[in-house]
Amino acid sequence: MTVLHLADEGEAADLAAFLSRLLHYDRSAAVRLQAAGTALAVFGRPPSFEVLAVRAVRLAKPYENGLDATLDATVSAGELLESVDEAGATAAVPGTVTGPPWAGVLPPRGGWRPEPGLPAPDALHRLVAAGVAEFRGRTQELAPERRTRAEFDRIGREIWSRTVGDTGLPVRAVHAAHSLGFLRPAGKGEGDGPGLFSSGAWLRLRTPYGSVAVRRSGLGGLGLSVR
Repeated sequence: MTVLHLADEGEAADLAAFLSRLLHYDRSAAVRLQAAGTALAVFGRPPSFEVLAVRAVRLAKPYENGLDATLDATVSAGELLESVDEAGATAAVPGTVTGPPWAGVLPPRGGWRPEPGLPAPDALHRLVAAGVAEFRGRTQELAPERRTRAEFDRIGREIWSRTVGDTGLPVRAVHAAHSLGFLRPAGKGEGDGPGLFSSGAWLRLRTPYGSVAVRRSGLGGLGLSVR
């Protein structure tokens, strides 16, 4: 069994929190793990938001039991969460699973350049709060016969598909970052606040706690190179 030695208890706790939030939206969620050296990236796709979420995890040392330089596996998020030992700052990599379609296509590794126009963190929080309030208000005003999942989804798509100013970033990406615990004040030594980056057709909202990536035209087509 491959054992990951995380940098400290805080890294273990943050990984567990990220996995728990993914499982809140999908109890059968899978995550793709990619690691080299002492850096681990955990990719997930919460279905409610139609984005890719990425949590970077620092490792104290690469691996045990003969794994050489890299790790690339799609595993059950629930099984990985069960294996996290916060006190010991370790996690055991579960057996691989047949990954969902999104796991075969990931954002580019490099070529990211800064994009202007991202509002300040407090404005992003207000944007999400306004969207949630609008969704609640509009759904509560619906006549009983119109309170259907299809109508709720239509209203949600209308609200969360709006863009953040002139950035092209859909509001659902900010909502996802907020819901996954990425959009919070940076602690000491954790770098700057949120930033927006682009690479090809992808936009990436990056924070000290994780990133949310989305294609400018949406993820539905998954028209990307497989790696």
